[in-house]
Amino acid sequence: MDKQNKHRRKAMFIIRKKFHFSAAHRLYSPRLSEEENCALFGKCASPNFHGHNYTLEVAITGDLEPATGMVMNFDAMKGIVEEEIIDALDHKNLNMDVDFLKGIITTSENLARIIWERLKPRLRGVQLCEINLGETDDNVITYRCEE
Repeated sequence: MDKQNKHRRKAMFIIRKKFHFSAAHRLYSPRLSEEENCALFGKCASPNFHGHNYTLEVAITGDLEPATGMVMNFDAMKGIVEEEIIDALDHKNLNMDVDFLKGIITTSENLARIIWERLKPRLRGVQLCEINLGETDDNVITYRCEE
């Protein structure tokens, strides 16, 4: 292999789709006292909960399918994400209404990781690349897993 080809990288497509959901939650660790939770999480530890209008961005990668010219149909991706994530979380109390979040501190970090774990087995024929979860425009978590 000559030097020019040695450093050539394989081109890849990354497909991103954005979703939105609204949910309430409380940041609270049962391992900490009420005072420690309030000191750590501030107003987010309120026993009355608080809410966010979340933005979820799901990124996948894969080979271009010659018959379709696509890595994955956006509508198919939308259906999977809505079924697994949006329908389960939208307009819910994350601490009380969502079975797969029971016992989890509902930080954006934990939410992003759990979203990854729920989507990965459903996205067949492509590879999950990245999850971006924003609870505000300024607070965004990125989760990617090296495989």
